[in-house]
Amino acid sequence: MTNAPTIPLHASAADDPLLRSAMQRAIDLARRGWGRVSPNPLVGAVVVQDRVVVGDGWHAEFGGEHAEVVALRKAGWRARGSTLVVTLEPCAHHGKTPPCVDAIREALVGRVVVAIRDPDQTAKGGAEILRATGIVVETGVMAEAAASLIAPFLFVREQQRRPFLALKLATSIDGRIADVVGRSQWISGQPAQSWAHWLRAGFDAIAVGAETARRDDPMLTVRGGITPRRPPVRVVFDRRASLPLESKLAVTAKETPTWVIASEEAPDASVKALEQLGVRVFRPLSLSQGLAMLREAGIESVLCEGGGALGVGLMAEGLVDRLYWLQAPVWLGSGGVPAFPGVADTVLDEAPRWVPVERRPLGADTLLVLDRRLCLPAS
Repeated sequence: MTNAPTIPLHASAADDPLLRSAMQRAIDLARRGWGRVSPNPLVGAVVVQDRVVVGDGWHAEFGGEHAEVVALRKAGWRARGSTLVVTLEPCAHHGKTPPCVDAIREALVGRVVVAIRDPDQTAKGGAEILRATGIVVETGVMAEAAASLIAPFLFVREQQRRPFLALKLATSIDGRIADVVGRSQWISGQPAQSWAHWLRAGFDAIAVGAETARRDDPMLTVRGGITPRRPPVRVVFDRRASLPLESKLAVTAKETPTWVIASEEAPDASVKALEQLGVRVFRPLSLSQGLAMLREAGIESVLCEGGGALGVGLMAEGLVDRLYWLQAPVWLGSGGVPAFPGVADTVLDEAPRWVPVERRPLGADTLLVLDRRLCLPAS
């Protein structure tokens, strides 16, 4: 392989900075499966032999080869006695592909370094199987970074009540989502808008509030470099089932799944009119029950793109697990529409502190990713 970093192996993987570099490489590779592997997790793997990377891979497609198998095949005979660095514990079950632990044993790997254990009840247990055959297994290397990569996968295996919910906001630097006359297109620049389509591809559903659906008349589809394996379901939180029948979402509902989270107060006539267009309507008693209905319908991850009232409502009820915050270098002033209106006051000592996951520029804009808490399985 070209440009492969040299990686000396020390006694402990956790203390070896260059082996941690191999894990970072595996994490970066895993992201290449974004939008294509769900409901499987993103996984990357790197094979190290004689202090050099000799193979790497990632899980590229649902039902396709797992990252470990790809990396070991690239390594070939050099996998014998090697160290396999992998972001998630190798699977121990026969699903759409054979167990990864079998490929590891057959390759005569000497050591496996794992970021996090697999919490899935069907797939877990690979570490114990490998250890039983004499392979050294270490866990917990760069666990937090690997866990943030597959946070939705970990979340829905920790609890069964609702989907993992991420809120995406594009704001001015003074925290406004629209200007004084309500215009929000476009606060962020083209690089951020392209990234937003990449982001959509990795979620089961894209959600907006009723006002956003009426004002912007969005399609809520994925456009750009990634074609998701399953197009995200389009969801509108709309208590009165007032989504215009001529809206893009309604008229294309039979081609692309469109769901409305209404309420028991929604007029029956409005619900029936939407259903006749192919829109699926839910009538929960609350936001949390609406999310529970989505989970029951097979949705494990939701990306909410606004508007402000919906975002604040979800935040206030503790239903947001991740915040994708795009900050544009523009000031809109006190007359602009605030991103977090009506958030309850909290004294500093008791204020919740979220976990920073990522910070990076997107053109002139800045992306800040925050998790409400770190979802980390036991090592």
